[in-house]
Amino acid sequence: MRYFDLHCDTLYKALSENKSLTKNDLCVSFEKGSAFKPWVQCFAIWIPDDLRGESAFSLAQKAYEFFLDQIAFSDGKITLCKNKTDLQNIKNTNSCGAVFTIEGSAALAENLENLSVFSDMGLKIMTLTWNEDCESGSGISSFPDLGLTDFGKQLLLEMEKLNIIPDISHASLKLFYDVADIYPKPIIATHSNSKTICTNKRNLSDEQFNIIKQKNGIIGLNYYKEFLNNDPQKASVCDILRHTEYFLSLGGEDIVCMGSDFDGADMPKDIKGIESVYDIANCFLRHNYSETMVNKILFDNAYNFFINSFTN
Repeated sequence: MRYFDLHCDTLYKALSENKSLTKNDLCVSFEKGSAFKPWVQCFAIWIPDDLRGESAFSLAQKAYEFFLDQIAFSDGKITLCKNKTDLQNIKNTNSCGAVFTIEGSAALAENLENLSVFSDMGLKIMTLTWNEDCESGSGISSFPDLGLTDFGKQLLLEMEKLNIIPDISHASLKLFYDVADIYPKPIIATHSNSKTICTNKRNLSDEQFNIIKQKNGIIGLNYYKEFLNNDPQKASVCDILRHTEYFLSLGGEDIVCMGSDFDGADMPKDIKGIESVYDIANCFLRHNYSETMVNKILFDNAYNFFINSFTN
């Protein structure tokens, strides 16, 4: 089975707990993911809201160096995907691909030159905020909601030039609309669900979904139990199906992807880790989803988006 996951926090957790990405007791490891052929995983380095300035920049750099060491330790089984050719080779050779992403533009330390540093590392996605304010603007928990700052507006222009995709998961409402108005290319939500199905403020309204759709973006479904069900203790794989079906009813056949949030959130009781993706696929199949549609949701939609977004 093929699998493309737009977001996990395993890189941060492995770094902070001094664990190997190859084999560990976390939700994601190279060993567990190797069951998927091919498997492409976006590994985010999370920037906590209490970390700013050079400390945030240093954390992102340290995480990237750790990431490279772990890839090297995999003995060629994992490839860092920095361009279209890398990604195509993953699909053609049935290898595992790793995409470096940043969750929180505070990693830039309010210095646009640092964006080029990360671009050279292969950065392809940057979540603009986490939950609170940062130098770029307001997160979903910010009050008051001021949207994008002047620095944030300049940042989007630089991201466009460097072909780095803005991720609006965690964005405040005003920041979301500011980004949609200013950024001319597709925007994405790497790990967000439907607010119609689960009213958590981190989920997306129908209007937000339609804007992402109109801009030819994609949305990764989050497995976090708080975003799946209004009663989190009842959350299950079936709720992922519910959010999927609702997004499909809005015309999301080419938009819906997976963005697990593994190792960054509490999972439903029937999701143990990346190995549980097989149970998600089987749930879809049991509910009369075609294999073609399941493949689109689990792999093809994200893969095709990145092939069209990456440069050689």
